[in-house]
Amino acid sequence: MRPAAELQACTAAVAHSQVEFVASAFSPGDFPLVEVPEIALAGRSNVGKSSLINRLTGVRGLARTSASPGKTRSINFYRCDRLFFLVDLPGFGFAKGKDGSREWKKLAEQYFERRAAVALVIHLVDARMPPTDLDIRFAEWLHQLGIPRLVVATKSDKLSGNQRVVQLRSIRRVFPDVPVILSSAATGAGCREIWQRVVETAHNQ
Repeated sequence: MRPAAELQACTAAVAHSQVEFVASAFSPGDFPLVEVPEIALAGRSNVGKSSLINRLTGVRGLARTSASPGKTRSINFYRCDRLFFLVDLPGFGFAKGKDGSREWKKLAEQYFERRAAVALVIHLVDARMPPTDLDIRFAEWLHQLGIPRLVVATKSDKLSGNQRVVQLRSIRRVFPDVPVILSSAATGAGCREIWQRVVETAHNQ
């Protein structure tokens, strides 16, 4: 476990110098050799993973955003304060090119099977709509792997107050045994709660 002072400092804020890009992995041979707790973010393409990473870390442009769903094919590793990795998995559902979805599944399986340091998966869904069949199948797969999960519903700033209540209730019905947080990379809503869960998870490894 990490000292309490480190936990408090990392929870309070993350300075630009404390977060760094480490690697883009297109195959298991590209995975970093450093062994620290890993917090993986995964979800459908265009759900807002990169924007959320940038907001959580406070580093503008750390994770590249794209208007073209499915463009990112690599698993990207970001080291936070040298204490843990944030791991950005390619979005699923809009894989480009022949057999793109199969390639995503193979790389994701290799990641989860070979990275014993995975401490938490943040499963991103779109707050504006019910979870899709892809979301549900992915959640079931993670459950079978036995990896702790957190569901984060992104883009909640696009909803009215009443809509947020309705959508949160709906998403919780689909994932009854997993914590669900509404978030917005645009406004920062939910980000402090997400970051606290991330740091606590890494701290307790």
